[in-house]
Amino acid sequence: MKKNKVIAVVGPTASGKTSYAVELAQKIDGEIVSADSRLVYKGFDIGTAKPDKNERGGIPHHMIDIVEPEVDYSAGLYAKDAKKCIDSVLSRGKIPVVAGGTGLYFRVLLENYDLPATVPNSELRKQLSKMEFSDLIKILNELDSDAAALVNENDRRRAIRFIEIIKQTNLPLAHARGFKENEYDVEWIGLNFPREELYDRINRRVDLMIEKGLVEETKKLLKKHGRIPNIVDTIGYREMILYLDGLLSLEDAVDKLKQNTRNYAKRQLTWFRKNPDIKWNCYPERKKK
Repeated sequence: MKKNKVIAVVGPTASGKTSYAVELAQKIDGEIVSADSRLVYKGFDIGTAKPDKNERGGIPHHMIDIVEPEVDYSAGLYAKDAKKCIDSVLSRGKIPVVAGGTGLYFRVLLENYDLPATVPNSELRKQLSKMEFSDLIKILNELDSDAAALVNENDRRRAIRFIEIIKQTNLPLAHARGFKENEYDVEWIGLNFPREELYDRINRRVDLMIEKGLVEETKKLLKKHGRIPNIVDTIGYREMILYLDGLLSLEDAVDKLKQNTRNYAKRQLTWFRKNPDIKWNCYPERKKK
């Protein structure tokens, strides 16, 4: 049977995925399905560079603002919900454009990758949740150094989940994860810039976030939800909390945010470069405004 066509637009943060995906969707009569682990959360707007109404260019966007920050929204839940969105787009005769920067989301949705069938171990999670991130990474490194390399800085939830999977299956993470047949015909497009240009784009994006009110948004989120993990562990809010707590000046917090975002971009590229089907550097020449 012929598989349905899906286009995947991937790349590091600040590589222009949103505008590229919108322009592409306008040309091919498509709709966008977000693949970003933070855009799913309501209220995470400035800190995640969530596209506003104008930036969406009249194109329907799915998998954005679907849960409250208190929800522990896993890759498994994402795959289930995003697949429904893709199938709905296809049923209307349109082409799904899956765009974002969360590598694991793409892997479980569009690659032949299956999540391990393990059940939550509440006792183990309770024990691990009391540990510092550095201790969790140390444990994970001892169990499976390759798995540890997949964990973003201060992402305690993922570190705990990986430890749980490895301990339950007695297998390295790569072996614990199964494989399935990919049900879509996926065209992979990778966007990137030379390193210095990408870093400059990241730095300018952070400055714009501050201008738009990232500090106030952080205050608002903390007041509404408290210091829940999905806020304090998210790049952008994490650094502003250090400023609000008086541990860093605003200038130092901004510098730290820029550095953490650049480090995150490097990790994203490391992840995506493992996919040999991605055609890189497809970003078109832009007219200077």
